[in-house]
Amino acid sequence: MDDVSLLRRATGWPGQYWMLVTMWIRSSLAYPASFVMMLVASALITGTDFVAVLLIFSHISSFGGFTLGEMALLYATASMALGVADLITGSVERLGQRIRTGEFDVWLIRPVPAFLQAIADNFALRRLGRPVQALLVLVIALRAVEIDWTVAKGILLVVSLISGATIFGTIFVLGAAFQFISIDSAELTNSFTYGGQFLTQYPLSIFGKDIVRAVTFVVPLAFVNYYPVLYVLGKPAPLGLPSWIGLLAPVVAVAMIAVASLAWRGGLRRYRSTGS
Repeated sequence: MDDVSLLRRATGWPGQYWMLVTMWIRSSLAYPASFVMMLVASALITGTDFVAVLLIFSHISSFGGFTLGEMALLYATASMALGVADLITGSVERLGQRIRTGEFDVWLIRPVPAFLQAIADNFALRRLGRPVQALLVLVIALRAVEIDWTVAKGILLVVSLISGATIFGTIFVLGAAFQFISIDSAELTNSFTYGGQFLTQYPLSIFGKDIVRAVTFVVPLAFVNYYPVLYVLGKPAPLGLPSWIGLLAPVVAVAMIAVASLAWRGGLRRYRSTGS
């Protein structure tokens, strides 16, 4: 049975997405030694960001009101959220290239939604390096930080990893939807995804109030991890916001899904093919 027949038989979009991903995974594992080396290299490269944090704390004991352990928690949650989003939906940023080459037109006539093909396009399992490295830092951070645990804090920490990945994922999709108009704007999206991860791995208190307002009310990157981590650590929120604002992270994630869905459908309706 060929791949197209398998996709037709797959049940619902989760099954279709998994079938597409499986095809790329089989391709990646065709050369296992190369795959392992790329996975390790990915983990080491992303780990250099945390080395920068360690270098900062070699000279100071607190940064923006955060200790090293608390900074490790902030870093790990931000990196984990981006890593999972990049693994699942990061390929959608190649949409502009597919539009230029005319491949997107082919996607539209296949028996699978174009959106699923876009997020599964050239699925790179080596991207597991970032979330694996972040998980290791997260475990170390949780052992190093003294937290007055409650049920709400435990649930929020787990849910925030999912909602944070969702927020980053929707930003990838919003950037891809914009490419229906601009064709080539992947770098603009990267400034909010990879740049957003770099921003949220540090306490937002070290930035100006205007930036904090922007990442709270315009592009809600602060809900990826900062506000949930503040709640878990028992720290006050900036801008006079209530300390429980971190609990709204899942609500923000759902709202971002709605916005990204509308943007994708709007871009798809505007698409008029590349012509011939």
